[in-house]
Amino acid sequence: MSMLSEILATKHTEVKFRMEQTSAHAMQEKLMDAPPARDFRAAIANSGEIALLAEVKKASPSKGIIREDFDPIEIAKIFASNGAACLSVLTDEKYFKGKLEYLSNIHEVVDIPLLRKDFIVNSWQIVESKAAGADAILLIVAALSPKDLTNYIKLATEYGLAALVEVHDKDEMKEAIDAGADLIGINNRDLHTFRTNLSVTLDLVANLPPDPKRLIVSESGIFTRADVLRLQEVGVNAILVGEALMREADIGAKMNELRGM
Repeated sequence: MSMLSEILATKHTEVKFRMEQTSAHAMQEKLMDAPPARDFRAAIANSGEIALLAEVKKASPSKGIIREDFDPIEIAKIFASNGAACLSVLTDEKYFKGKLEYLSNIHEVVDIPLLRKDFIVNSWQIVESKAAGADAILLIVAALSPKDLTNYIKLATEYGLAALVEVHDKDEMKEAIDAGADLIGINNRDLHTFRTNLSVTLDLVANLPPDPKRLIVSESGIFTRADVLRLQEVGVNAILVGEALMREADIGAKMNELRGM
């Protein structure tokens, strides 16, 4: 079983349990109390440079614990004060040591949009994301049927959420575009093996028909200013960076380095 298959099997069980524990009335109350969504897409498009999506990330299945002194609130504040256009917040507990509560807590202390980074396998999670304070969700093509992908993009829009649709190869790219995605994340990490290669983005963008409405986010494996410049040269609009920031004692300095400050 690949790592992605294992994670998805676990996620289906986890979501079923959460659905059983949360009444429709309770979810409706949470939705009513949810803050208005911030414009995730505009934050990327209007950054004036290649935008930085900084990721609040404690661990990963392939690397284990990435940051021991992990304080999501303080990290989010550092990200926001050092030029991040948006934040990505890991909420998967078993494999990434995240929590859904991080979204709500971080939303209270920063003004920039938040992406819920998790494995969405059920439409209920989209509602849950909105209720928790997310401004955007991640939809992984490899984790969803074409029908579900299309429906989840539409549902996210109905709730005022942006949908970052993640792909890893040309077939998934076609599937994302066919589903109506105009905010596409290219994951340089193979979710089956968890190996990373920056050329995944470079190759896919090189063969992508131009569309002025489409925004491209390159995800994973971005560690240096040289990496950022390579991606910027091919027209990538934003980069999602987690590990390279989480491993630094001075997170702000690393952000400035990546942004060429």
